[in-house]
Amino acid sequence: MKISDIIKNNRVTVSFEVFPPKQWAKIEHTKEVVRELSKSKPSFMSVTYGASGTGAGFTQEIANEIADSGITPLSHLTCLTSSRDKSRDVIKHLKENGIENILALRGDIPEGFVFPDKQYYSYAYQLINEIKSIGDFCIGAACYPETHPESKSRVDDLEHLKFKVDCGAQFLTSQMFFDNERFLDFVEVCRIKGIDVPIIAGIMPITNAKQVTRSVELSNCSVPKKFYKIMERFGDDDKSMKQAGIIYATEQIIDLMANGINNIHIYTMNKPEVAGEIMRGLSDIING
Repeated sequence: MKISDIIKNNRVTVSFEVFPPKQWAKIEHTKEVVRELSKSKPSFMSVTYGASGTGAGFTQEIANEIADSGITPLSHLTCLTSSRDKSRDVIKHLKENGIENILALRGDIPEGFVFPDKQYYSYAYQLINEIKSIGDFCIGAACYPETHPESKSRVDDLEHLKFKVDCGAQFLTSQMFFDNERFLDFVEVCRIKGIDVPIIAGIMPITNAKQVTRSVELSNCSVPKKFYKIMERFGDDDKSMKQAGIIYATEQIIDLMANGINNIHIYTMNKPEVAGEIMRGLSDIING
């Protein structure tokens, strides 16, 4: 089933993200994570692409496991460190394996990275065009509620985002954020700009205080005073911080839904118990 069909109605959807292992020896453990996550009945489940373009086969294997678990898979695909030929091969392989949904990403720039020659894609829109030329995929793209770290300005960031949509992105999934007002403002500005595809809100439950620094670096997001207070109070107690992080994420989601945001994507960090707790906290809301 295509993601565009899953999210086109006004009903609430909650989806999960899982990442593949770095070593093949751990593939069965990750498959077990997928099976545990599927018990919470997410609307769909995405699987990230290997770092620096490695492990494409791992991603495919986990996508197949998601499908075998009765959940619609969304396969991430990054292009910055993969040649055009390799990207085409991966897209064709996804098509052959019945994967209908791809999240097209440029990918993070590794430290010391030099942009490659024309044998590589430099931007996500180029990958979107390639995907469209190969098959009838539902294509998604990423967005940054508080502006991409490399953008010159918010205006510049929105122009690039709209171009990705104009090229064929049918939905957007946001990077994580902790301040709902920032996200709601972003959605409003997108609509004014003419970006009218569904925007899925990306939520990461912070269950360990050490996660915050890395999360902020990756998503360029701000951290509200309220959350800093939670870390100050509970950060040194693992169990308390885990519980507080789950509650904060659950309350974030409830507030977003109350403000008309129906599509939520949870960055699970491969923790089925965390995702399960959130889903239990939303059970009547999701099924109502």
